[in-house]
Amino acid sequence: MGGFFILNALMAASEGPWDVSVTDTVRLMAGLGLLTEVLAAAVTAAFVALAGLRKWWFVIPALLAMTAVARMVFAPGT
Repeated sequence: MGGFFILNALMAASEGPWDVSVTDTVRLMAGLGLLTEVLAAAVTAAFVALAGLRKWWFVIPALLAMTAVARMVFAPGT
């Protein structure tokens, strides 16, 4: 689910300097992606602790969360 929001944030492009809604859309999608990746990290922590999964499973939500934060910071300006 988080990947869907982050992909939408990455795929949104400004049509020009008059397009002010794209910045809000990108930040919303990246924020929703970040929220879902934080929840995914919590679920991953539970499975690592209870089911004995290895700690490298934290890499997936961490990379997606860093991508979402980077997209929020570098959203197209107005």
